[in-house]
Amino acid sequence: MTDLPPTTLRIADLPRDGRDIALAPDAAGRAAIARDLGIVAVKKLRFDGRLSPLGQRDWELVGELGASVVQDCVVTLDPVASRIDETVRRTYLHAMPEPEGPEVEIPEDDVEPLPQTLDLIALVTEALALALPPFPRAPGAALGDAVFTEPGKAAMHDRDTRPFAGLADLRKSLENKDDDGTG
Repeated sequence: MTDLPPTTLRIADLPRDGRDIALAPDAAGRAAIARDLGIVAVKKLRFDGRLSPLGQRDWELVGELGASVVQDCVVTLDPVASRIDETVRRTYLHAMPEPEGPEVEIPEDDVEPLPQTLDLIALVTEALALALPPFPRAPGAALGDAVFTEPGKAAMHDRDTRPFAGLADLRKSLENKDDDGTG
């Protein structure tokens, strides 16, 4: 039997009445998580929860994730701080239900096969990744018009690219053909 890191739990060794979980990685652990997520920093991170049995062989993890993170602004690349407070819920099933019939309903994202070991750092990193703002913006940051054109020609702007603008011209030309008797 190999020794596991303190943040990894062997499911078979859990007490039948469950286990409380408190996880607060140190500065080096938060820096490693920030690198894994490709963000500037994880300033604070805490997970408090409980892993409880469901029936004889299944388990449920419910907890609260709290984090302060810094990401690059998608417009200016300036640092943007965000506070994240999320409820994390995972159900681990010993036997995943077999799909039946021609149409298969995919189980909720928080239902997974029961692992032999549970890596709490990986779980918290995944939950944090899902909770991160997808397009963080610094206050006042706005996208400007990107204008690309050949020298000496009038630039085309986004407002000029209305998807159905050409249909009105096409309709008029078709109506003119019909009026001329050529249609």
